[in-house]
Amino acid sequence: MSGRSPPLDEKPTAVSGQPGDDLALQRAAANELQNILYSTDFATIFLDTRLNVRFFTPAARSLIGIIASDIGRPLADLHSRTEDDALLADARAVLRTLAPVEREIETRNGTWLVRRITPCHTLDNKTEGVVITYVDITKGKRVLETLKEAKRQAELATAAKSRFLAAASHDLRQPLQSLALLQALLSKAVEGEDSQKLVERLDETLGAIRGMLDSLLDINQIEAGRVRTEVVSFPINPLLERLGEEFVYHANAHELDLRVMPCSLSVHSDPRLLEQMIRNLLSNALKYTRRGRVLLGCRRRAGIVSIEVWDTGIGIPGEALQAIFEEYHQLDNDPHGQGRSFGLGLSIVQRLGELLSHRVRVSSRPGKGSVFAIEVKQAPNGSATGCLRHRYRSHDGMADNVHRTGEILVVEDNPEVRELLELLLKEKGHRATAAPDGVAALELVERGAVRPDLILADYNLPNGLNGLQLAAMLREKLHRRLPAIILTSDISSATSREIADEDCVQLTKPVKLNELRRTIQNLLAASPAVARARTALLALAEAANPADQPVIHVVDDDSYIREGLRTIFEEEGWTVEDYATAESFFEAYSPAREECLLIDAYLPGMNGLELLQRLRDDGHRLPSIMITGNSDVAIAVQAMKTGASDFLEKPIGRGELIACVRRVLDQARDATNLSGWREAATDQMAKLTERERQVMELVLAGRHNKNIAADLGISQRTIENHRASIMKKTGAKSLPALARLALSAGAGEPLGQLGSAATSTRRSAG
Repeated sequence: MSGRSPPLDEKPTAVSGQPGDDLALQRAAANELQNILYSTDFATIFLDTRLNVRFFTPAARSLIGIIASDIGRPLADLHSRTEDDALLADARAVLRTLAPVEREIETRNGTWLVRRITPCHTLDNKTEGVVITYVDITKGKRVLETLKEAKRQAELATAAKSRFLAAASHDLRQPLQSLALLQALLSKAVEGEDSQKLVERLDETLGAIRGMLDSLLDINQIEAGRVRTEVVSFPINPLLERLGEEFVYHANAHELDLRVMPCSLSVHSDPRLLEQMIRNLLSNALKYTRRGRVLLGCRRRAGIVSIEVWDTGIGIPGEALQAIFEEYHQLDNDPHGQGRSFGLGLSIVQRLGELLSHRVRVSSRPGKGSVFAIEVKQAPNGSATGCLRHRYRSHDGMADNVHRTGEILVVEDNPEVRELLELLLKEKGHRATAAPDGVAALELVERGAVRPDLILADYNLPNGLNGLQLAAMLREKLHRRLPAIILTSDISSATSREIADEDCVQLTKPVKLNELRRTIQNLLAASPAVARARTALLALAEAANPADQPVIHVVDDDSYIREGLRTIFEEEGWTVEDYATAESFFEAYSPAREECLLIDAYLPGMNGLELLQRLRDDGHRLPSIMITGNSDVAIAVQAMKTGASDFLEKPIGRGELIACVRRVLDQARDATNLSGWREAATDQMAKLTERERQVMELVLAGRHNKNIAADLGISQRTIENHRASIMKKTGAKSLPALARLALSAGAGEPLGQLGSAATSTRRSAG
């Protein structure tokens, strides 16, 4: 019982005050501390304030080689044994600043240690020296080195895979390009419905192979971290319209209805990458829709623009909604039996969404359809940075333009592709000259053998000069912005950005003949030199045959709108000239016998109103039709004041478009028609009271009922009654129709204060 320790809650009855007892307690405490320190695995050395050794643990003996006789010796004597050149300086710094110092030390035998020096404090917070602790981290270091090496090997493997895919892509695209060009020639040579179907199947197969190559390289670029974003604010509608034009033919081929809803919002994103995401969603929707429709549109939700693709397709089972975004995942029930893909489209959408911080959502009902959405941050009003760069695209089945021909310099190192390109271009009426590399092309230009209107060059050329460098050198030599098309097998974002920065058009191999042809036509149309030559030829043709059809000039910065209008007008037998900018039209314009100008109100650079004013200042009375936005009546009024004969609102129906052009041409051709139209309009306007004319002028100037009521000092309800009476008396079905009547009744000038009010409204809106 005498050896039992007292319970913790019992208090001692007496405290010894003898010196011998205190000394015994101190010795016991010292022994216990020594036992603790001797049992630890950490190598530790205790130094006094003079940095002499006071104590050390057994682990320090084996790790550093310190021995019992070293106690009392200065740290400087141990310097050679520690293989730590900074040890003494660090110990002095800790003693001086009382701030711990930590370093990693590598010994001669390959051991890695973490050495930490801290100040040693007493219970009353006095400094009695420093403590040096060593921890062996050799195992962790080796694991880390192993991981680093594994990462390095993985990066090397990824780089090797990227190089392999890039090389394989280039090597595959060259023969595919030859096949695509041969297919184009074959489609014209074969006869019979069965033979044509086989040729079409060949075209579909080539397209599928190209799609698979693009998808493989896209996913590889994303995996390798080589996709760089360029986020800007831009209007979304041109992008939606462009994709709608691109996919409408594919939809029609499968008897599907593709609809694109217009959107007036601007978004904050990378235009090129966002376009790729939407393109993949549209392609996927058309692939898995048997019948019905596909809808592309936008919704606005609390600062977010949700870009959505709806379809009436086969739908997706609930358990597969996440799996569809995995690489190489495909639904088994492909309705079109295509199956010629890797199932990477949605994976690319997901990865690009993560890269751009765009949430991608999906909901679906099997057998009913699916909805895919990309949530993009809405850009503040007025923050759009301007027109988007985009490659020209074309579509099979669109009318060929035989009026644009030029001298084209083809630079391609593959002999077969070079010969086929030269043959096909000459077949289309172009003067084509070919060279195997950039050096040879420069020699042709220097000796005057060719003065190109356009360059068609491969990106990768031998002899140290690529296609972009060649284009830059030729532009400098010829002192003009020579249009250039760069053919490339490289679809990386860096290459695309480099080509776009040099103001060249990129076409990825294998390029279809129709796509190449359309791009050439677009670039030649935008070239002032070619436009002037074309106008001169047109004038000669008109002089030889005055019975030729009228010339319709189309000025719009959207290439697809220009191509669509060209198709409509050429089907009417009219000659069409189109321009991407008002500047290019104005520079090339030469009055023809009978003509009409169709111009968009909103253009980059010189806008539609400014062009009409310049034409008027130069004395040109060119019959013109202004294309405006929906209900943009104030702009339409200002356009007609500036000299426009009429205006049209987007979207424009084919019948309305043809009727408007015919009406304007008839009025320009026969003053009697114009006079009759104005007389009829005057009769309609005469039915209005003076107050109704006041209200009409303010309405057509873009003023709201509430503001008009305040200006005239009458109630808003009275204004609404006047408006209803105006529409009834004039027979106008819409505000644009009313504006036409009002302006016609004024013999081309707006009534009363209408013109100044419209101008004022436009300035305040701007």
